[in-house]
Amino acid sequence: MDATFFFDPACPWTWRTSRWLVAVAEARGLSIEWRAFSLSILNGGNIPPEYADAVAASTRALRLVEALRAEGRHADAGRFYAELGARTHDAGNPPSGKIVDAAVEAAGLDDLAAALDDERWDEAVHASHALAYGSAGPDIGSPVLMVPDADRGIHGPILTEVPATDDALTLWDNLLPLLRMPAFHEIKRARR
Repeated sequence: MDATFFFDPACPWTWRTSRWLVAVAEARGLSIEWRAFSLSILNGGNIPPEYADAVAASTRALRLVEALRAEGRHADAGRFYAELGARTHDAGNPPSGKIVDAAVEAAGLDDLAAALDDERWDEAVHASHALAYGSAGPDIGSPVLMVPDADRGIHGPILTEVPATDDALTLWDNLLPLLRMPAFHEIKRARR
């Protein structure tokens, strides 16, 4: 894999970053490994009631992501996330179980749909989350990006919009050396 992208599908910032990475991957012929990062785990399960449905939907989706990863079906995981994100973030809908189910069907993943409600996949979700957190944390959230030949991952990049292809590639080309530089720690500016 050329990049590993750890994500929580409920996060709109993560969605934009994923679309940036997909554009880069298409332009450069890169492969992406999609992995689970759970905002629920990050917050110790302390989720405000108004987000309970979104968190439950995200938990189900992340089980499927890890089931697909276990079978080496990275492109299928990416396609599932694309279908899910289009139905939530692009359409302005909060994540829900019904939307997750629709994304599974649209992505043609009925063969692994049982993983959505199989709590045995929770261990894999926790392990994936721990890997991402250990690589880029502490004080991070979703997404986490890891690349080969880098000692640590990073949280982000966080994007307010998906850049055009030229800007997307410029960001990637400048981010890679930073990711691989052990002394690099952080670049940050406030969101607007």
